[in-house]
Amino acid sequence: MTDIMTTIRQRRVGKASEAAEDQPSEETNGKPDGKIPPDHTGGKLWNILSVTVGGIVAISLGFVTSVYVATLHENDLWFSNIKEVEREISFRTECGLYYSYYKQMVQAPSILQGLHGLVYDNKTESVRTINILERMNVYQEVFLSILYRILPIQQYLEPVYFYIYTLFGLQAVYVIALYVTSWLLSGTWLSGLLAACWYITNRVDTTRVEFTIPLRENWALPFFAVQIAAITYLLRTHLQPVQEVTWLYIIQISGLLLVCVLQFFNSMILGSLLISFNASVLIARTIQKILNLESDEHIFKFLKAKFGFGATRDFDANLYLCEEAFGLLPLNTFSRLSDTLLFYIYVFVLFLMAVAAVIVAFRNLSGSNQGQLMEKMDECTVTLKPDAAYSLVHTVLFGCLALSTMRLEHFPKFCQKECLEVWEQAQVIKYFVPIITLVYISYKFWPGIMDELSELREFYDPDTVELMNWIKSHTPNTAVFAGSMQLLAGVKLCTGRTLTNHPHYEDKHLRERTKQIYQIYAKRSPEDVYRILRSFGTDYVILEDSICYERRHSRGCRLRDLLDVANGHIMDGLGENEPDLKPSLYPRFCEEIKKNLPAYTMHFTRVFQNKTFHVYKLAKHK
Repeated sequence: MTDIMTTIRQRRVGKASEAAEDQPSEETNGKPDGKIPPDHTGGKLWNILSVTVGGIVAISLGFVTSVYVATLHENDLWFSNIKEVEREISFRTECGLYYSYYKQMVQAPSILQGLHGLVYDNKTESVRTINILERMNVYQEVFLSILYRILPIQQYLEPVYFYIYTLFGLQAVYVIALYVTSWLLSGTWLSGLLAACWYITNRVDTTRVEFTIPLRENWALPFFAVQIAAITYLLRTHLQPVQEVTWLYIIQISGLLLVCVLQFFNSMILGSLLISFNASVLIARTIQKILNLESDEHIFKFLKAKFGFGATRDFDANLYLCEEAFGLLPLNTFSRLSDTLLFYIYVFVLFLMAVAAVIVAFRNLSGSNQGQLMEKMDECTVTLKPDAAYSLVHTVLFGCLALSTMRLEHFPKFCQKECLEVWEQAQVIKYFVPIITLVYISYKFWPGIMDELSELREFYDPDTVELMNWIKSHTPNTAVFAGSMQLLAGVKLCTGRTLTNHPHYEDKHLRERTKQIYQIYAKRSPEDVYRILRSFGTDYVILEDSICYERRHSRGCRLRDLLDVANGHIMDGLGENEPDLKPSLYPRFCEEIKKNLPAYTMHFTRVFQNKTFHVYKLAKHK
């Protein structure tokens, strides 16, 4: 990229020098009063008008996007009308866990006490004190909670609305950054308008903010988009090549070190693969060995099994492999993107840019010296600007990431669109294609968007609401609950009770603990299960019929199957088993405990049940 940037600058300087030589001197041809020629003034005014109109359109589109996703969220849940416990239950799985820390900070007697409760937390993982700020990336929730406490808005805005409106507001930042990037790449704000419209019409594949509000990606992607826009601007031709490279490294490393310090020198950050991009893979792997990193080893096991480097019986890796979200990108994604013409134009422009990149790279590598290279460039019209090259690299890498893992598809869509707008590769279609495409999108998708906005639904989960209300009213504040990590996140948020495990899976100790807790769904004796649960200080265990009798996954991917294989037991149902698996000596615990047999009742007493959940209190034997 450095060679490309260098040659482009020299070429422009050369043109500027030639233009300066051909330009009549001010003494012979200029006006004595020094007034700017009328044509120059008109062009300047036109540029100012274009920038003003483009900026207004960008801000308007950002605002419209925020209102759009906020309206969808309200229409889907009737969020303004449901009870507080229902609002909190709507934050499913890890969403509820992250929001619980915001709630904890808002309700703390003081900001310092709230921070102390996060740094010395003993309610997220029983019989263990952890530093939430080191373990999890929740500085966003801390900042928002402090902001809510100091601003005079408590009488007018509930904490939950301040939180969700902030996230919806960040969607405006996201769209504006996308718009600006496309504008910078193409030279016309029409492509920015098209990119924003594509983002909205392809909402299913670009964001899930309206139903997973607190997810980390909804915080990160808007700022990632701003970073891309800033780097795109930085790579434009007003800086020297040495400055451009150097500045990017300084920014990346500084940001990484700042995050590391803020998260109390989290060893996982120090050993992340990002360091390998800034230094080398060898150094990063050496650091991982020195620090004895184990927090993200399950990711490497998952990737090894996913790409066919040997089968695995590892429980954590199989837990990811069996989830649809971590599978390959489904083919119907391309049909959805094709409906808005995005995919066709993307492939076309990507092809043009790839060809240009190959030509420029070959020309740079084949040049015997800089002088010959400059002569060849003067003869050839094919160029690839640094910002376009950066966009090309991004869209290819993130495109491969999306193809390999469906859950990561929201990341490359941004880069696809920014690459998509490099209309300067074909000046003839610079204005024509965006206008025609916008007309087509408006005609085809406007009625559907209006229908979507008029569709009204309501949150309805009476069994979970009943469970949370029972826990709050019938168990002590110090009670410790065991169960599925998804459900326990809601238990912490809605009731404030202590958990044995939770969905933030990036910790080896927690993964091992979760596997042990999940023996409640395996074929284990009541004595074994009781011993395991009590080792984590469990007072109550929640069993879910939806897990015990799971039908969502096929045989081999049900949670009980993963546990059976990890324990060396034959799976239930018809089908093949690996030859070394053996029948268990005990029936499945979650099924057998409901029969109230003496072997179970001496350790477990059922204290609550409804159609979905069964809660058992553990006996406290001396």
